Amino acid sequence: MQTLTNPIIEQRADPHIYRHSDGYYYFTASVPEYDRIEIRRARSIAELATSNELIDAWHKPSSGPYSDLIWAPELHYIDDCWYVYFAAAPSREIVDGLFQHRMYAISNRNANPISDNWVFEGQIETGMDTFCLDATAFSHRGHNYYVWAQKENGIGGNSNLYIAELETPLLLKTPPQRLSIPEFDWEQRGFWVNEGPSVLHRHGKFWMTYSASATDENYCMGLLWADEESDLLNPASWHKSTQPVFATNWQLKVYGPGHNSFTQDEHGNDLLVYHARDYTDIEGDPLWDPNRHTRVKVLEWQDGQPHFGDAV
Repeated sequence: MQTLTNPIIEQRADPHIYRHSDGYYYFTASVPEYDRIEIRRARSIAELATSNELIDAWHKPSSGPYSDLIWAPELHYIDDCWYVYFAAAPSREIVDGLFQHRMYAISNRNANPISDNWVFEGQIETGMDTFCLDATAFSHRGHNYYVWAQKENGIGGNSNLYIAELETPLLLKTPPQRLSIPEFDWEQRGFWVNEGPSVLHRHGKFWMTYSASATDENYCMGLLWADEESDLLNPASWHKSTQPVFATNWQLKVYGPGHNSFTQDEHGNDLLVYHARDYTDIEGDPLWDPNRHTRVKVLEWQDGQPHFGDAV
């Protein structure tokens, strides 16, 4: 097991670490300026913080529909090509209580994504022209799936969770299916939010974590799960925890843990990657506070169930 000291990378929110078949760990996250997509790689998670193998894969343009607030990039390797899914808005203006984000993608066919071969691919259309963010992707039995958060007209709150099968990494094959809405008190503190999904396939099930509530100390993680033999596009296949599975650790002063991803250490142990703050005294909107730091901890399994433990 790598020796890790938390936080492993400071001022990087919405962290995504991907261990590729080339033996490298790849890291991307929201930067405090919300103006670019940064990717770095290293032979170990501990080395990501100081790695010289780092590029700015894409910078926002000065104007247009994706020219501000670049949020939560995720790096995926699908069909022998690298993709980054990310959310972007035309401005910081809030319309009808929401930002104006939509989902976009860039791609790179170079074997090494720490290169200047990135191409802007445009918007990922979901069939709903509403606030949209935090896409992830996973594969199962030859099918690629896309999971994301979006506002649906007629449903209260900021965002719900949706799933669809992909025709290509840039095109949905099936209509969106709603998996979860913010229905419990712990999903509605500050804002009514389900966002930041991440998927892990273990012990015959698909486990989908997500984040809920405002991005301050109320931020926490929920859990959905479905049997691997079920129809993953059928909302009835998914079950939902009535309680958060990961939340603020008041004793250790780790506040608002969430927007996680999963990876593995060099021995195959599952790791939970997440961000959190070490204080609660935030001036103004928490989105403009840069000190959500990337942290990593071992994800334990008990009787085939994930045990998240305490934020560290």
